[in-house]
Amino acid sequence: MITHPKAEELTEAVAAWIEQIRPSLDPRNAFLARVAANALAAVTRELKQGPAAEAAAVERMAGLLDRSGSFEDLNGELCDRIRVGELTVETPGLLETLRATTFEQLAIDQPSYRHEA
Repeated sequence: MITHPKAEELTEAVAAWIEQIRPSLDPRNAFLARVAANALAAVTRELKQGPAAEAAAVERMAGLLDRSGSFEDLNGELCDRIRVGELTVETPGLLETLRATTFEQLAIDQPSYRHEA
């Protein structure tokens, strides 16, 4: 049976190769190679952690909004209801939902970010 590498395996392999050749590059291209490797690392984290983070966010938003739906639908409704003042900081569960979703996205986008919990 033929098995194909997963997308995250491919991004990790390319990032590792970039890091291998980076020391031999001139300063400008070494910097650009580092930027490319960082971008690939972000894509890898999104591929690995994104589905679980999105599923957890959907579960939280569905509970808060008392309905089911896709991430896009629930997130849109949540934003709309905050925008018009229907949901506020006094709404039970709102801040916890927003905080958890933000920290999950930060773990993907900026994993070295240290927040005050």
